[in-house]
Amino acid sequence: MKCKVKKSKISGQIVCPANKSYTHRAIFLASLAGNNSKVENILHSADTVATIEACKKFGAEMEIEDAVIIVKNSIKFDKIVPEINAENSGTTIRIASGIASLFSEEITLTGDSSLQKRPMQPLLDALSSIGAQCSTTDGKPPIKIKGKIFGGDVKIPGNFSSQFISALLISAPLTEKGINLIIEGNLVSKPYLDATIATMRKFGVTVQTLIPYKRYNISPQIYKKATFTVPIDFSSLALLLSATVLNGDEITIKGSIGNLPQGDEVFIDILEQLGVTIVINDEEIKIKSPEKLTGGKFDLSNSPDLLPPLAILALKSSAPIEIVNVKHARLKETDRIAIISRELVKLGIKIQEKDDGLILESSENLKGAELNSENDHRLFMSFCIAGMYLGDCIVTDPESVNVSFPNFLEEMNRLGAKIKVN
Repeated sequence: MKCKVKKSKISGQIVCPANKSYTHRAIFLASLAGNNSKVENILHSADTVATIEACKKFGAEMEIEDAVIIVKNSIKFDKIVPEINAENSGTTIRIASGIASLFSEEITLTGDSSLQKRPMQPLLDALSSIGAQCSTTDGKPPIKIKGKIFGGDVKIPGNFSSQFISALLISAPLTEKGINLIIEGNLVSKPYLDATIATMRKFGVTVQTLIPYKRYNISPQIYKKATFTVPIDFSSLALLLSATVLNGDEITIKGSIGNLPQGDEVFIDILEQLGVTIVINDEEIKIKSPEKLTGGKFDLSNSPDLLPPLAILALKSSAPIEIVNVKHARLKETDRIAIISRELVKLGIKIQEKDDGLILESSENLKGAELNSENDHRLFMSFCIAGMYLGDCIVTDPESVNVSFPNFLEEMNRLGAKIKVN
């Protein structure tokens, strides 16, 4: 499927979706705690449904009504588990792998064709070092894991994905010895690790930080009943803010920011550096964009999901936008650096692709084009927003939005966008 996108102006109010990362973590931890633990304001999306289904296969019993999940009984570690299919969700398969290592019987974990290209070997090596038996043909899904892990000292590289570390942290308190975790090299996406630790704390488990982002100790503990309210998603908010900067006229974005750590919150600072005025009240955000943005250099090492919404702002910038230290964006649903470079140049943007980022510069020859999002939800939404700015664009794979923002097209059109699915 494809979308035809015409030049558009949007106005009105829109509610920002709930946070996908916190929804994943809270559902997993509520499933480990059981005892009627509750997760409120969940994001309903393809990725989070994959986590719900994984927890059910692990034996958790839950009730779901609207945006609330109540986990009545926790995961059963003596259960024979059928294959876990994480579909397109990297967070699901990585945290589920850690939980699978607590089972005595072998569990197979797999996903769709995109997920089967994403690396798992560093996590499997770490789990193997503390007692799991892991197998895979090329370090990618499908994988087989047989526990139980017993805990102890474990090392893992930090430069691939913070999801590996989150998987180890979440499983650690349920091991016999606990885990002394050593992160080797520079950790990418640090705030996602902070998010995991904050969510664990809500469910009664303490992580001892010995050296931030380097060494952690997690003693044997039990997850306790809790009620967790998911905040808005700054990754989705970044897309809404970019849409407003490029195409907005009196847009109000509604939603409670909360006080839980989110790395993508830095997008507010990035926009201010670009010359955008932002007003944040209790539960709403308004912005005023200048005629032209100022450009600048931005380090996205801790917030790789901001790459697409930031890259498209080059369309309105009077100076280059340079994005650095985001090599791990090549290991997302797609190689986002390569695809952004390949596709946005069609719009007339001058692009230098680097190993760890991009330099993007507007030109006098901006024009519409057909953009292939490669079934990547964040690329699809960003390309649509760019299309709204230029007009005469076609963007592929609208169904990809089900991963994180299922009603994106409906909401954009409600605000005045001219996007038609063919």
